[in-house]
Amino acid sequence: MQSPSSHPQRTYDHLILGSGIAGLTCALKLSKHGSVAIITKKQKAESNTNYAQGGIAAVTSKEDSFEMHVSDTCLAGAGLCREDAVRTIVSEGPERIEELLRLGLKFSEREIPDSGGAKELDLGKEGGHSKRRILHCKDVTGREIEQALLQAIASDDNIEVLEDHFAIDLITSSKAQKDETNRCLGAYVLNVITRKVETIRACSVVIATGGCGKVYLYTTNPDIATGDGVAMAFRAGVAVSNMEFIQFHPTCLYHPKAKTFLITEALRGEGGVLRDLNRHAFMSQYHPLESLAPRDVVARAIDTEMKKSGADHVLLDITHKPAPFIIDRFPNIYRTCLRFGIDITKEPIPVVPAAHYQCGGVITDLNGATSLPGLYAIGEVACTGLHGANRLASNSLLEALVLSHRCAKRIKADQQLNDSAPASLPPWESGQAQAPDERVVISHNWDEIRRLMWDYVGIVRTDERLARAKKRIENLQQEIQEFYWKSTLTPDLLELRNLALVASLIIASALQRKESRGLHYNLDYPETMPAPSQRDTILTLDSFQN
Repeated sequence: MQSPSSHPQRTYDHLILGSGIAGLTCALKLSKHGSVAIITKKQKAESNTNYAQGGIAAVTSKEDSFEMHVSDTCLAGAGLCREDAVRTIVSEGPERIEELLRLGLKFSEREIPDSGGAKELDLGKEGGHSKRRILHCKDVTGREIEQALLQAIASDDNIEVLEDHFAIDLITSSKAQKDETNRCLGAYVLNVITRKVETIRACSVVIATGGCGKVYLYTTNPDIATGDGVAMAFRAGVAVSNMEFIQFHPTCLYHPKAKTFLITEALRGEGGVLRDLNRHAFMSQYHPLESLAPRDVVARAIDTEMKKSGADHVLLDITHKPAPFIIDRFPNIYRTCLRFGIDITKEPIPVVPAAHYQCGGVITDLNGATSLPGLYAIGEVACTGLHGANRLASNSLLEALVLSHRCAKRIKADQQLNDSAPASLPPWESGQAQAPDERVVISHNWDEIRRLMWDYVGIVRTDERLARAKKRIENLQQEIQEFYWKSTLTPDLLELRNLALVASLIIASALQRKESRGLHYNLDYPETMPAPSQRDTILTLDSFQN
């Protein structure tokens, strides 16, 4: 066992796990009320936010209204949206957008016809939206938001960003002191550079770690999206909800040398048409909105077309639009595709569906509070009731902005309660752990999880496939746990442990839902249950282990 002195303890008022839009925004607001540490397992700009192309859905036009946005969101959510959550987030969105503008973010604008050069916001339209309401920065919106927030963070002396730090597990009072009243006290964190585990104490802990796209073989998410926050919260006893609803983005670039490059839905919003390899437009067979149908419909349609024809991909065609318009509106997509030998102004883009967004997650209220005092969750990791069974395009950045603001206010209100945390926490104990001598075990198990999830728990499911996945993941989890307890920690091992748990939560949730709804489509139960039977799928640690 390593001595306690080899495991330093740090103390902050607020600890935030994750450096995307939710974590950074919350940090800026909390820094007014104390010291803040942001934990990020790689570099601070590496987040799902950074890769978000589409934009932020918000009501800013006179032709739009909160009621229309609420209606579109609830329709996409297939009966499982919480209307109070939707109304709150939609109505508070414009004020949060103003805050971004005050940080210096500049959204794309267009010249108003016959106005003498006056400009207005260039609002985009995406699948499921009845009006143009997507604010964007060309096709790199997430990157621009991330940079604006990071610049603000850099000038804030109350915020410390700890890069290359990987949160292992939450520290709770029941573990630390065997208290009857359980609460979150901090986290154990692996310093990836020094390879030492640090004990970090905080009055409040905010999980903003994003989603779990890397649990699937094909995903638009960056490598960091391994479900760490969901896994940590669940191990600490916090319930999760609706994990069966994994949104597959219909259009990820299909190319042997392209890694997880998303083709934004905004391209279809500007007239892009989905075609099969014979150049036939097929979406009219599946939905009246054709290529602008909700994402779950489009993803299943592409999946069906690929299975019918045996093709590895379909085509997304915007060549009928003027080349200058395409290059100006989608400069990043144009340059990236050109790098792979595809000129999108002259030829259609080969695309395939890929895991994109986790609609369920850690159960929170509309202030980001979980059932564990002192612990909060915001952004993609959380389940607030906004997305229901299917997220409406570009609502995720909106939710992150609104909930980070509300969460910071709630933490300030809880400050007196949170300040009662003990001054010292038990250090991490490594026991007799040895450096792993068979790293192939980690890579093999990682690959097996991602493939079995893609094959058995993908866009279209059956009970037989789900049962097969459940059996295989249980065997893998046992193997991983044995390896985890006898090995010193590495980021790969921690991610593998989290991936396996999140995969099992997705499978268990999918097995519980005996219907098809939104993003969950089961061939054994193709019908959607009527309104009185609508329910969330909730998993708790006690029920999951029994």
